[in-house]
Parts: sequence; C-alpha cells; structure tokens
Amino acid sequence: MRATSLIFTASLLGFAVLPAQAKNLQTALFAGGCFWSVEKDFDHIPGVVGTISGFSGGTVANPTYHQVAGGGTGHLETVQVTYDADVIGYEALVNEFFRMTDVTDFGGQFCDRGEEYQTAVFANSASELAIANAASANAAAILGQDIATAILPASAFYAAEEYHQNFYASNELTSSGSSTKAERYKRYRAGCGRDARVLELWGSEAFSVKHG
Repeated sequence: MRATSLIFTASLLGFAVLPAQAKNLQTALFAGGCFWSVEKDFDHIPGVVGTISGFSGGTVANPTYHQVAGGGTGHLETVQVTYDADVIGYEALVNEFFRMTDVTDFGGQFCDRGEEYQTAVFANSASELAIANAASANAAAILGQDIATAILPASAFYAAEEYHQNFYASNELTSSGSSTKAERYKRYRAGCGRDARVLELWGSEAFSVKHG
C-alpha cells in the first residue's frame, strides 16, 4: 500500500502511520484547484511522503464533496501534504506549489470555475505566513501580474471521500464502469489545459519542466 493510502486510512481512525525512514514530518495545506491534480503533482516531489485530498477554509464541518461543489460552504478543494522537512523545506514546497498553478486566476483554475477551485496557501504559523507572502511577492515580480492566490492562516482540514484519494493513479473503475480512474483523470487533465497554461505562464520555471 502506498504511503498516501496508509496516511489516509490512518487519519480516518485518528492516528498516523508513516514511513519509518521519515525523520522530521510536517504538514502543509494547499488549495490549487482540482485536488486530484494537486495531489498528483505533490506526490512527485522528493521529500513528500503523503497527500490527502480534502477541503479547508470554509464554515461547514465535515462537508461532503457534493456540498462543496454545490457552493456556499466557503471551502476550497485542498490537499494536505505531509513532508519530511529534513529533505524539503516549507519554502521550497510553497515555491513548487506556485509553479504548478495559475496564480493569476481569480475565478478558479483552468477549466474548473467557482469558489471551491480558487487557490490558497494555508499557513500553520507566523513564520510560514511570512514565507508564503514572500513567495507571493516574488511570483508577482517574476510574472509582472497581480497574484490571486490567497495567503491565509490554516483552518480545519476535512478529508474528502475515499473515492477521491489517489484518483489520478487508481486502476479502479469509475462509477460508470467505462474506464479506470487513472484513465479518466488523464483525459480530464489534458482537456482542462492545466499543464499547457502553467507552461505558458511560468515557462522554464513551470512545475512540469522540472518534474516532467
């Protein structure tokens, strides 16, 4: 079982099961549009040991996916990232996140529109807030545009239904039974134009250029 699946299962039971080799585990919350895509990208960063798709930033406790998608909860699709801070620091994670999203989009991300798809960094401390704000200022200077990504104090995180976890990599059939989740995700990502837009915006600094 992958580390991500272990973490998700354990989180539902109220305890953590994490790779024994990880020494300095920390968590961070990022909202970057479709949580399937944000999870996929973070899972490819060395030092990240687990990701969970979910929701944060809103006022409704334990929301369902359909509640958030319907609007009015205030929640954003968010990914909780567990990482080994001895391998990758918070500043590097924030910079990676900025370069996997369209930080100039105030209405959502790519083909996904609406409040639940807006971008945000949820910081756990004053030092993380300062790091995230500095990264935002740096992005504005590089791109010469206003940055839409909100920098906010962390709030409660709620895991999404298990159906959404590791969606991009799953060989399980979708509810329609016509394809696997991974196949559906691949079509969705290409059709939504995520990678093309990030490459257009960030050029050689785009996440896909560094991580393939």
